[in-house]
Amino acid sequence: MQKLKFTQDRGSLFYKELRERVDAYFTERNIPKTGNRRFKLKMFFYLAMNVVLYTLMITSGSLIAFYAFYLGMGISVLLTAFNISHDASHQVAVKSKFWNKILFQISFNLQGNNAYVWGKHHTESHHLYTNVEGSDIDVLNNPLFRMTETQELKWFHRFQWLYAPVLYLLYSINWFLFRDTLMLINYSSRTINIDIPKIEVFKLLLFKVLYIGYMIILPIMVLPFGWEHAIIAFVANHFLVSLIFVGVLGVSHVSDFVSHPEPNADGSLEMSWPMLQMKTSVDYNSDSRFCNFILGGFNAHALHHLLPNVCHIHYREILPIFRELAEKHEVTYMEMPYGQALKSHFRHLKNMGKHTNYQIREYAK
Repeated sequence: MQKLKFTQDRGSLFYKELRERVDAYFTERNIPKTGNRRFKLKMFFYLAMNVVLYTLMITSGSLIAFYAFYLGMGISVLLTAFNISHDASHQVAVKSKFWNKILFQISFNLQGNNAYVWGKHHTESHHLYTNVEGSDIDVLNNPLFRMTETQELKWFHRFQWLYAPVLYLLYSINWFLFRDTLMLINYSSRTINIDIPKIEVFKLLLFKVLYIGYMIILPIMVLPFGWEHAIIAFVANHFLVSLIFVGVLGVSHVSDFVSHPEPNADGSLEMSWPMLQMKTSVDYNSDSRFCNFILGGFNAHALHHLLPNVCHIHYREILPIFRELAEKHEVTYMEMPYGQALKSHFRHLKNMGKHTNYQIREYAK
């Protein structure tokens, strides 16, 4: 991974005052930046939903109920990752480092994915060098997609905005089967490589086996519906989870409003780190209570990137501070309804498939 240097600009002053104002907000109210009682109730709700839905699935009396509870459980586990594990990975779900670690690993490892691998590339790559190819692990170097101007334009990319939804169906199952596993041998469509400790290699393989055990083998053993239904439910679950995952996160960083900055020859970006976050993130329905409850604050992505030390349960309260200071320091904060963000995502795919050089859209409220 190429490590980059940043420069000072008005984003630096914006970020400095933002941190001061947010710190003052929590100090004046004598409340922690971690999860509060409302967050703990939310945590109990999602964890309980996982257990209840799995129990109902594994004891289903009809095929319709089996599929319904299987898919419902898959969504519940994903929302647990959005709402609990993600904050725990940033040590802000609860005060205890130990319990943050446990909560972080629960949903990632139990989905057959490796929490260590995701945590490393999320905090040390994606958060640090957002949308910078060669430094942000989430910028794919995949021949089927062209996401940045530096990637080669091929004839079939003109259709990528049409076939993208089909390939998006494979996101989750590709993650389970290939993404982490290929990183073991440093062969991946991801733009960076990471070293994985031996204990994490063991855990990665162990939890994949356990995941297959309780998601496929156990239903086949205890339910009378036949092995083919367990396989179909498993694949359908991954399709559904993939669409939700990409639909929530893809529109934030893959958009014709956001930048894909390129570093200079000396490895420096002509902007500050806070400005990078503001130029590479689109927020949608940031004030929505429903979105905050369901998506764990992922819809307020720019705010999260700048303040990862604050639990998402507080986002709606500190958003006015965020907006006020962005306007004061003339830093563009891109927020819009979800429908507009989704259209922007597909416009980006369409334009990237047609043009070798095009300008990003100028955001206007």
